[in-house]
Amino acid sequence: MEWWVFLLIIFSGFILLMLTGLPIAFCFLFINVICVYIFWGGLVGLEQLILSIFESVTFFAMLPVPLFLLMGEVLFHSGMGTRLIDALDTLLGRLTGRLGLVAVASGVLIAVLCGNTWASTAMLGSMLVPEMEKKGYKKPMAIGPVLGGGSLAIIIPPSGMAVVLATLGGISVGGLLISGILPGLVMAVMFSIYIIGRCKLQPDMAPSYAIRELSLSQRLKPVVKYVLPTGVIVFAVIGLMLLGLATPSEAAAFGTLATIGLAVVYRSFGWQVIKRAFSGTMSTTGMILMIFCGSTAFSQILAYSGATKGMVELAVKLPVPPIALLLCMMLVVMFLGCFKEQMSILMITLPIFMPVCNALGWNPLWFGLMLLINMSIANLTPPFGIELFVMKGVAPPGTSMGDIYRASVPFIIMDALVIVLVIIFPSLALWLPSIM
Repeated sequence: MEWWVFLLIIFSGFILLMLTGLPIAFCFLFINVICVYIFWGGLVGLEQLILSIFESVTFFAMLPVPLFLLMGEVLFHSGMGTRLIDALDTLLGRLTGRLGLVAVASGVLIAVLCGNTWASTAMLGSMLVPEMEKKGYKKPMAIGPVLGGGSLAIIIPPSGMAVVLATLGGISVGGLLISGILPGLVMAVMFSIYIIGRCKLQPDMAPSYAIRELSLSQRLKPVVKYVLPTGVIVFAVIGLMLLGLATPSEAAAFGTLATIGLAVVYRSFGWQVIKRAFSGTMSTTGMILMIFCGSTAFSQILAYSGATKGMVELAVKLPVPPIALLLCMMLVVMFLGCFKEQMSILMITLPIFMPVCNALGWNPLWFGLMLLINMSIANLTPPFGIELFVMKGVAPPGTSMGDIYRASVPFIIMDALVIVLVIIFPSLALWLPSIM
């Protein structure tokens, strides 16, 4: 059988299964079982599939994922995230579009502390959006900055999605985590410039209002008390990896201990926090590992059938410059982001894209970071971006999905511009990993 016929049959079956509403992990598992039974010798193939699944979920590089998730859960349920947002709000004072800037700055801080985009968006949305609307902010300026700030959790380490992408794609986990720092900060700066600029051009977007006058010491006190101590967590995760003192798994463990320790110091780490944090971590980790099992076996089946080799040869021989192929790949991921969540997109695209990336001699960290930024766009892309539905769940009554869709568009455009910047200036992604 020709490789393209095999590929067509697999993807046709996969799409049909998805149309039934079956979860993506089970769609892949069903396809995998049928393929290995037919092509790998019946029961012997099924035994090999089980071994493959066991090896994929016991892979050491996956260890940071549950630890990063636990950090985010503890931060969310202990109330530390709420105190961070309040401290930043007090610090920024009378700046134009202050609450929008608070959303972006809080998004950066929460991204550094937990790496969970859903928790970040839920926390920011439930706290800031009602307050912004109460102050007269229009919906695009109340909702948009929260969506943008929440999306940063995928890019800025510690990012569980970066670990999954790196592991699936055979990329350095530590390198991909660190490579997201500069682009993530560039995204935050672009968001802030947009907020200030739009509020200057359209003052009705964020009307000025009277705030309580505070001295400099009064504004700095909550920062010193609640923001600066989180530097311990930042150093435990990012600092130890940059200095070469810890692997990503070790850094994740140190970061988790630092987060729990800080919650204990603030006297906000009780039994309910433990119960909710571990419950949320286990359910999300279970989902990720199920998807990872299906993806690993699927990649092996594609390689065995010759489809991977055939696709690589086709891509290399196409009469188009490599940059055109790269842009097509990015557009495919953006299109999939309109309908699928990030893990599903990675499962579908990575087995095809990474061999092409390696064959064309692209730096895998550079390529992986662009995919990671694309995952943050997928979170915001109508109609099925996960952040959009999280926002709908925490937004004040009267907020429609149309309001949320419209608010997300400027931030999708800015994220896409960052991908263009990374293509033009690869050092934006590669400089920090090069000094690790």
